[in-house]
Amino acid sequence: MAKSNDTIIVAKDIATTFPFVINKNLTLIGENYPVLDGLNKNEILTVKSDTFTIKGFKFQNVGQSFTKDHAAIRLIRSKCFIIEDNLFENIFYGIFLEKSGNGIIRKNTIRGNATVEFKSGNGIHLWHCKNIVIDNNSISKVRDGIYFEFVDNSTVTNNHSYNNLRYGLHFMFSNSDEYRNNTFERNGAGVAVMFSKKIAMHKNIFLKNWGTASYGLLLKEIYDAEITDNTFEKNTIGINAEGSNRIKYLNNDFRENGWAVKILGACFDNDFKKNNFLNNTFDVAYSGRLNNNSFENNYWSEYAGYDLNKDGIGDVPHRPVKLFSYIVNQSPESIILLRSLMIDVLNFSEKVSPIFTPTDLFDNKPLMNSVQ
Repeated sequence: MAKSNDTIIVAKDIATTFPFVINKNLTLIGENYPVLDGLNKNEILTVKSDTFTIKGFKFQNVGQSFTKDHAAIRLIRSKCFIIEDNLFENIFYGIFLEKSGNGIIRKNTIRGNATVEFKSGNGIHLWHCKNIVIDNNSISKVRDGIYFEFVDNSTVTNNHSYNNLRYGLHFMFSNSDEYRNNTFERNGAGVAVMFSKKIAMHKNIFLKNWGTASYGLLLKEIYDAEITDNTFEKNTIGINAEGSNRIKYLNNDFRENGWAVKILGACFDNDFKKNNFLNNTFDVAYSGRLNNNSFENNYWSEYAGYDLNKDGIGDVPHRPVKLFSYIVNQSPESIILLRSLMIDVLNFSEKVSPIFTPTDLFDNKPLMNSVQ
């Protein structure tokens, strides 16, 4: 019988139809990745201790349920933990944390086999947690790669979240968190940040999140955030913002997206500065005619102005909103007219004499060269 604070080394595979329950402070070390198999019946490991470490196991075949969130590892009210270097295959939920804090989840590989959202769980799921570090994990084929709900003061770094059904990373009602140096690739949408504030988003790559309702980054009802040094490439929409205020967009690259930035209703006091807008179909789409968001010192590959005094700043302001983007919003089928001469004439006339687009939405100091 193990005592509290013991270290247990496991070398043999174990199959179980009932979850193992641990209520002591333990360290579990797997030797050559022993398999813990749930036989598609139930949860595998439930931990209810203050301190816990697990390393070097392979979890597989977690049971699916429409009424319970079965997980490979569930931690409840843990105060200090490490979950490191484990493999997860054919899981419902991978790692599920409830009301836990001061923990590290790193170097795990999580592979689900999700096909539809209502029958799938999340790779790493946090509920009512704080001070968690999620670093250098690989997560694919689940509903949300990483899910935060009521999670504060936590960081997500160096993870690769890809081919997930819904979001690579999903925030709900979470504050003062940071994610940086992550790659979100080919998900239903890259990242969703909803009903949260003071989220820092730095040096991430949002790549090929492509579909009829897909985004690199979805912002909804968030406040006082920073979005800096990120790359948005080949997404249907780079950033889709609604009800999002006092956000600083700085030094981001928007490359070859359908829409680089789509600003919907109730977005105020946002600053776009020193971003590169490169070869997007639409750089900025905007709903409504009232605007108090600022655009300054951005580089626009479509800018056709001149720089007579050679100071690196265009002498003519740039209006990034095309009239045609309004038409496409109303009638998506009209996108087939994108390259027509008629649309070029419409966009040019609106740029010269704005009627439908906000008259005060322009970059007064467009850069002649891209920001390095």
